[in-house]
Amino acid sequence: MRFDNHRVVITAAGRDFGRTLAIRLADLGAEVFLSARSLAAAERVRDEIRGRGHQRVHAYACNLTDPASIRDFASSVTQHTDRVDILINNGSRYLEGPDLQSASDADIVDTIASGATGTVLTVKNFLPLLLNSDKPDVVTMVSACGTAGHHRSDAHDAFYAAKSAQAGFTEILSKRLRPQGVRVISLYPPDFDNADPLSEEWEITLREAKDPLTGQSLVDCILFAVAQPRDCFIKAFHFEQV
Repeated sequence: MRFDNHRVVITAAGRDFGRTLAIRLADLGAEVFLSARSLAAAERVRDEIRGRGHQRVHAYACNLTDPASIRDFASSVTQHTDRVDILINNGSRYLEGPDLQSASDADIVDTIASGATGTVLTVKNFLPLLLNSDKPDVVTMVSACGTAGHHRSDAHDAFYAAKSAQAGFTEILSKRLRPQGVRVISLYPPDFDNADPLSEEWEITLREAKDPLTGQSLVDCILFAVAQPRDCFIKAFHFEQV
């Protein structure tokens, strides 16, 4: 499926999986509004995409721990478009360490703020643009850490807290926004391999049953969900952990 008529907002797209999403969606024709904590990081990805011949891409700075920064991001996008068709909540700081005492108070606050508060405020500020679309979707990269009873990650307790908050938020959001035609789709992946989409590795990465989950498969899940008819509300993707 092509996405030529889609306008897509992606948070934390300056590197890793957010960058992968921005590149792949632009390749499929979408107009992409990407953000990163630093403007320079967002502009690097924007320039990579433009170098591939896609000019409908815009870069912004957005610190998901700062409400004013989120408002500024949404306001800036509004100056370019009257609607957003897909909002991808990709941004959330990762914090490692199974020992609660291993992280500073500041790191704990930053982790929970970026994943929990940042996601809520991003949806809140972009909701008017989403409601102007005839095909609005909110996609959130949660994590297996947001699944009740999950304990197989070495992530810090604060990361678990942030992801559990995202899970609770998207669960209620799905029910409350459905009457307005907004689909809310959450992904709960375990750790996964994310090959550079501009490298040869992207094309040759093994994707057999014995292999770890890949970024390619996560992209495919998102594309599949948003391409469904509007009566098909796929709430969540859960993945078997190898």
